[in-house]
Amino acid sequence: MSPAITLPHEPTCTWPRFDQDDEAAVLRILRDGNVSTHPVIRELEADYAAYTGRRFALAHSSGTAGLMAAFHALDLQPGDEVLVPSATFWASVLPMLWFGLVPVFCESEPDRLGPCPDDMAARITQRTRAMVVVHLWGLPAKMTELRALAAKHDLKIIEDASHTHGARWRDIPCGRLGDVSVFSLQGDKLAPAGEGGVLLTDDPAIHERATCLGDITRIIELDTPARRFAATSFGVKTRIAPMSAALGRAQLTKLDAHNARRNANHRQLCEALEDLGFETFLGPAHCNRVWFEFLIRPRDPEVDVEALTARLQAKGARVAAPRYPLLHQQPFFTEGHWRSIGRFPVAAPDPDPASLPRTAAENRRLLRLPNFPGPNNGILEQYAEAFRRVGRPS
Repeated sequence: MSPAITLPHEPTCTWPRFDQDDEAAVLRILRDGNVSTHPVIRELEADYAAYTGRRFALAHSSGTAGLMAAFHALDLQPGDEVLVPSATFWASVLPMLWFGLVPVFCESEPDRLGPCPDDMAARITQRTRAMVVVHLWGLPAKMTELRALAAKHDLKIIEDASHTHGARWRDIPCGRLGDVSVFSLQGDKLAPAGEGGVLLTDDPAIHERATCLGDITRIIELDTPARRFAATSFGVKTRIAPMSAALGRAQLTKLDAHNARRNANHRQLCEALEDLGFETFLGPAHCNRVWFEFLIRPRDPEVDVEALTARLQAKGARVAAPRYPLLHQQPFFTEGHWRSIGRFPVAAPDPDPASLPRTAAENRRLLRLPNFPGPNNGILEQYAEAFRRVGRPS
């Protein structure tokens, strides 16, 4: 059987996409010679604060470091519980262990693949203090319900916005939906810097504590008693490299244009796939989603997704399962290694790998397509044809 997809993927699927502006931004740092504490770091922070409408932004060496700073900055206590999704990258959860915080894994909801508000509500105890909200794959989570739950139980929201640069919920930018929010600038992200992260908040106390965790050069500038920690910080170095900050600035200026082309390409293919029996997670009208990754799902829950994947691959389609394994099923947790890091002052049983059946079932139904961030060379039409040739998923 001849493949349906014969055009090269690279013109349309290559990411990240750099140009002379990106090169010039990095060369500026090299020529200035300050490759550790260059003012470009402050410029990156100002850009992200302005883009999201936040009061404070603090750049980090990675999104993981930014999330670690976020957990530290909320001043939670060892043994406090934090509601978390299992369907996410490990950095949404694991950094909290270094502060003795206990992750409580929750189901994801099937509409937007974010944390399920009802399941989170059912898992609240007297020790619950916060929740991690991940906007998975570029689609804002159910913030109306999650915010109401947080307000009712006085829970802090850590927003992992690493997949949603440029997305908006009820016209509010992602990155402004938590007490503390974090973007990753890793190379696959929508505004890549190679490696990097940005922590955002409107709370000066959160900003101060995040600064104290790991940026000695910034602690000395504080005009509060926390300045006394300038000689040591709290023992972690989290500062972003200036060349990464420069690249991150340059990419942020092009984010909206890059998203517009990526979104248009994906929506074009989504329209064809919706007609062929797939859910494409376009989201509700009050959400302006972006696409960190392109996930779809057959409407028929009885479809054998593994067999469908094989048939599509035979047609030349680069399709696969989602990239993130469920965290509550990983040996790090099921074999107890997480407790050796957390050293919790309270009982913390290992999670049951069978404990989130809805999340596991929905995860098995997902199919990942390539991203199409570049000019369409005709490959979108060929992907639609490949799905047509395979037939409706039934």
